[in-house]
Amino acid sequence: MTAKKQRANENDQPSQPDSEAARAEANAKAAAEEAARMAEEAANAEGAAEEADSLDFGDAGGEATSDESLQAEIEDLRERLQRAMAETENVRRRADRERQETQKYAATGFAKDLLGVADNLRRAIDAVSHEEAESNQTLRTLLEGVQMTERELHEAFEKHHIKPIQAVPGQKFDPHYHEAMFEVPTNEQNPGTIVHILQTGYMLHDRLLRPTRVGVAKAGDGNGAGGNGQSVDQSA
Repeated sequence: MTAKKQRANENDQPSQPDSEAARAEANAKAAAEEAARMAEEAANAEGAAEEADSLDFGDAGGEATSDESLQAEIEDLRERLQRAMAETENVRRRADRERQETQKYAATGFAKDLLGVADNLRRAIDAVSHEEAESNQTLRTLLEGVQMTERELHEAFEKHHIKPIQAVPGQKFDPHYHEAMFEVPTNEQNPGTIVHILQTGYMLHDRLLRPTRVGVAKAGDGNGAGGNGQSVDQSA
């Protein structure tokens, strides 16, 4: 298979969130059809019972037996119908919830790709010192353009509910939002607190896109703030 055909086949395949939503909708439709079938059977049974009541049976015992049998069948169908309707409602709610989740996080892959762009823009800005920008008009103009691009990118992030994870030196390390890349022996900060921010993390709504990568303080050799020997806890 050529690379072109392979890419075409990959494009033809639905994404995982879309297929899950479609499967949930199919289940809801099947449950609704089952409930409708149950309702039709119950209606037919009730009609048969009414027809049996209108007939003049010669055998009173046989008539009573027939009525009791039909009534039992009707009750059974009613119970099955109620269960089917309850299941239909549950499937519908589950399908709605999965569809909302799919729409809410549809941009996850694209958002992760854009984080690298945000990183590179920030690196470019940090690479130019204030003195260099002030002494070179061309460099200053270029820097202002990069800063404007970064602002517009972050405005687009905010519009689509992509928010940076705030982290500052001295803040307690949180394994739910931070990733410890290294530990720094120090007596100037408490063990388990952030010393350095390497890379900003981001959230999409309430879902983690990428943790903030940080350096974390650990106990030093002296008897200062880090003298209790604690180490960073990276457990989630």
